[in-house]
Amino acid sequence: MLYFKFRQKISFFQTYSFKFFSIIPIIFTQKFYNELTYIINKKNLIFSLTCLKMHLNYQYKLLSCISGVDLLYSSLNSNYRFSLVYDLLSLQYNTRLKLKIFLNELSTVLSSTVVFINANWWEREVWDMFGIWFENHPDLRRILTDYGFDGFPLRKDFPLVGYSEVLYDFNKKRIISKPCELSQDFRFFLFENTWS
Repeated sequence: MLYFKFRQKISFFQTYSFKFFSIIPIIFTQKFYNELTYIINKKNLIFSLTCLKMHLNYQYKLLSCISGVDLLYSSLNSNYRFSLVYDLLSLQYNTRLKLKIFLNELSTVLSSTVVFINANWWEREVWDMFGIWFENHPDLRRILTDYGFDGFPLRKDFPLVGYSEVLYDFNKKRIISKPCELSQDFRFFLFENTWS
């Protein structure tokens, strides 16, 4: 009986999936392990999220996460630097959907907190880690790193050791922060096989 209800929900969703293209302007569609990913333009993001949440045939009421992807050394780097993936869940139909948008390094995105209230935390995390600015966000500040942190740690051009190091100074009896200095031995490597 449970299997029959599950098949019924999937067939109901597949019947209304063709209408999805007439409602939301989609650039490209991907299907990976029975999960659909729709690539949309960033100016249609709020409209698309609102339609997917409020439409009776879809009911994607839960925003699972917002993920940022740095495309610095990929083939898409010539046009876009970042990608944002909005992972939506429909509890009514037990289906997942991903909306993906591509961004340049200096472009901004409208905040989706007007549609999903939990997007507040996700957008703050994406801004803190990648530096993607969300317009009209109610409280866009750092959430995972310190307030004085310099840079965005999940960008591919961020150095592995960072820009500063934090350590405890026994003479001053407090924690200090100083610029990171690498010795010359660690900057240049000989790529020769020493065991041959």
